[in-house]
Amino acid sequence: MSRVAIVTGGTRGIGEAISKALKAAGYKVAANYAGNDEAAQKFKSATGIPVYKWDVSNYDACAAGLKQVEADLGPIEVLINNAGITKDTMFHRMTLEQWNAVINTNLGSLFNMTRPVIEGMRARKFGRIVNISSINGQKGQMGQVNYSAAKAGDIGFTKALAQEGAKSGITVNAICPGYIATEMVKAVPQDVLEKNILPHIPAGRLGEPEEIARCVVFLVSDESGFITGATLTANGGQYMA
Repeated sequence: MSRVAIVTGGTRGIGEAISKALKAAGYKVAANYAGNDEAAQKFKSATGIPVYKWDVSNYDACAAGLKQVEADLGPIEVLINNAGITKDTMFHRMTLEQWNAVINTNLGSLFNMTRPVIEGMRARKFGRIVNISSINGQKGQMGQVNYSAAKAGDIGFTKALAQEGAKSGITVNAICPGYIATEMVKAVPQDVLEKNILPHIPAGRLGEPEEIARCVVFLVSDESGFITGATLTANGGQYMA
């Protein structure tokens, strides 16, 4: 029987690539999304992957959504915490709303999504959890105090939960992408990209979403069972940790 995987933010960008790669690898995939109905339905039509709409910053919404996924597809054995937002500004201008929105979505969602499924994973003695952090959670980034704090928190969450889950066959790992060719990054003006971003990437290019997806497929496989609490950097050499 195919294992069931849920990907948050799974219909666009890196999440879309992860959802597709997991399906290609034989998983029964559910893709969560927050608000873009048009993109979600286009993704569903193109891939055949079922989509589920809820806000990952809301615990009750996550619990209800995960319950529905399990009713439709079966017990969730693979969880990819990918959903994230940005509300960038210098800290001295940052509002409480900008802080809370990013912390709750990018870090709080890890609790909201993982807590409802962890007991089932423990009972079945198997689970794979991959948290998509960021290069900026490792090195920090001016204008992203909220985002960097949340993404650094993702790494701490990963390391602690990995220790708790290891004896139950649950691995918990993080991936820290660098600059990836998603819609958000492609929206950066070309001159800014060429002058301020690409020169800092030794590989000389942006990463592709599929490159992150391949990392996920490996980390959720049976072959990676001895890898847990790890932080995998995928940034073209821009930051080496």
